[in-house]
Amino acid sequence: MENKVMKALLERRSCRKFKADPVPDGLLDQITSAGLNAASGRNRQPVIIIQIRNKAIRDMLSKLNAGIMGTDGDPFYGAPVVYAVLADKSAPTYMYDGALVIGNMLTAAEGLGLGACWIHRAKQEFEQPEGKAILKTLGIEGDYEGIGHCVVGYRDDAPKELPRKPGRLYKLD
Repeated sequence: MENKVMKALLERRSCRKFKADPVPDGLLDQITSAGLNAASGRNRQPVIIIQIRNKAIRDMLSKLNAGIMGTDGDPFYGAPVVYAVLADKSAPTYMYDGALVIGNMLTAAEGLGLGACWIHRAKQEFEQPEGKAILKTLGIEGDYEGIGHCVVGYRDDAPKELPRKPGRLYKLD
């Protein structure tokens, strides 16, 4: 019997070219649920997720992210959905908790037949006035740090499986 979770974990690849087709709410709800149900230190659940489908906000964040990276391109690779993942810095494990949320979302997207990619620089984006304004608009208060983005959409590429580096497993039996 095939294990669908293992299949998604082993076949997931970063998608860097997306179709413009909208992603149905039901699929996005499942990805969001996977993120919200990620493990967290002492079950503090310090991570928040912002789902962005509004094109103007998505494009503004893309421009901010590109500026931080020092490029003019779209660092979100044309994905129609951008999840911003932030975590409350008062939790000692906030960075790890946020990484687990994004990991769950990437795997969920793969299992649902979608492409996804982790995009960095959310920390710097949400330290800028434009990022702070988004949080304020949503009523988000507190000391949150951007952990990263999970961009999602239908694949318009076929990422190749790259070989795994050898010598990364050590066993103590």
